Amino acid sequence: MESRKSRLNLPAGMESSLRLDPVPSVSFFPAIPKTPSPKKTTYGDRFIPCRSSSRLQNFALTEKPSPSKEGGNDAYSRLLRAELFGHDPSPGGTPGGAQGSPISPNKNLFRFKTDHPAPSSPFAVSSMGIGHDNAVEVSTPPKIPRKIPKTPHKVLDAPSLQDDFYLNLVDWSSQNVLSVGLGTCVYLWSATTSKVTKLCDLGNRDGVCSIQWSKEGSYLAIGTSLGDVQIWDGTRCKMIRNMGGHSTRTGVLAWSSCILSSGSRDKNILNHDLRIPSDFASQHVGHRSEVCGLKWSHDDRELASGGNDNQRSQSPIFKLTEHTAAVKAITWSPHQHNLVASGGGTADRCIRFWNTSNGNMLNCVDTGSQVCNLAWSKNVNELVSTHGYSENQIMVWKYPSLNKVATLTGHTLRVLYLAMSPDGQTIVTGAGDETLRFWNVFPSIKTPAPVRHTGVWSMGRTHIR
Repeated sequence: MESRKSRLNLPAGMESSLRLDPVPSVSFFPAIPKTPSPKKTTYGDRFIPCRSSSRLQNFALTEKPSPSKEGGNDAYSRLLRAELFGHDPSPGGTPGGAQGSPISPNKNLFRFKTDHPAPSSPFAVSSMGIGHDNAVEVSTPPKIPRKIPKTPHKVLDAPSLQDDFYLNLVDWSSQNVLSVGLGTCVYLWSATTSKVTKLCDLGNRDGVCSIQWSKEGSYLAIGTSLGDVQIWDGTRCKMIRNMGGHSTRTGVLAWSSCILSSGSRDKNILNHDLRIPSDFASQHVGHRSEVCGLKWSHDDRELASGGNDNQRSQSPIFKLTEHTAAVKAITWSPHQHNLVASGGGTADRCIRFWNTSNGNMLNCVDTGSQVCNLAWSKNVNELVSTHGYSENQIMVWKYPSLNKVATLTGHTLRVLYLAMSPDGQTIVTGAGDETLRFWNVFPSIKTPAPVRHTGVWSMGRTHIR
């Protein structure tokens, strides 16, 4: 007699680990045929397991790991299995305490859907798709929404900080030093060491109306109530120059390299060139009331000014009169040339966006409150506005959608002063409630990939006449 052995329909490489008892031998001698009982089931010589309810561990099957290929990476293999099947047995063993193979079958084997979905992964099967060219594409993981803290992370007392819409008394230098004008004095606060230094005291006859750091952060310009413009060395706490020209208070200042522009209640804008001995090099006349907003573009080619005559002028090219209240808030986009935003006072409450190459208004949003300040983030295409009557809020906007990212509250009076940290992540706001509040509102700047340039670049500059 010759016996036959049954075989399981198992994956290749697993037969060697399984042996079943041989089927009883069959005699070839004639015998009386028997009719099988209807209650018995005739089994063949093949066993096909039911995959939906199989429990291979009941057969005490131990899968032997295939020999590792030369240069193989076991860590990568475990990571790939974990992403595909949602479970990665620890090298220490299998359920029940038995020592097992790192590639032993798990409960999700051959299942298309897990009972408890695991967190999505960019390497998971569900995130892959086949394109028309049969190339496998991996989708980008969804971005996590940025959360802006609703409360300031630091609050400083600022006694005698004036509640005057037309003054500019707070600025943050590129060397991480905050300057604040309080009454007749100017104080310096180091954001690195928290050290406070008294820069100057103008005396009882004069007062601080505006302050502005130079771009490199070495010199601080101070506009006074008598109409003077002083230049101070912030490191040595020493005045190096005093320039006249205005007949009354100088409420706003703006630097452009060696040019310092000043705006005054006398309706005039003076351009002071520090390279020449005279008090000012040129003058812009056009406003019919106090000049309270002044900003140079990032390329130093255009100067935008705003006044209490309810207009924003970009002299001498355009005069824009859509605002219906004083224009103090002005900011240039660091992401797009010829794009400037301006904000109107209590009777206007709008932020308007302009193309200075043709004078067209691009967009407008009603903020619901007096617009006191605007600042455009250099890290992302967003801007922040501070407000007065009646909400005293701080708002962060996306551009160009103008969707609100966040609304921050805390000041009890108009938020008249705004400055941004050198890294572009933190803003400081000041109000007549005599507090300075520091807010984390913008993300860090993304480092751009290196770009190879060919040819020679020539940088030009428009001089003021």
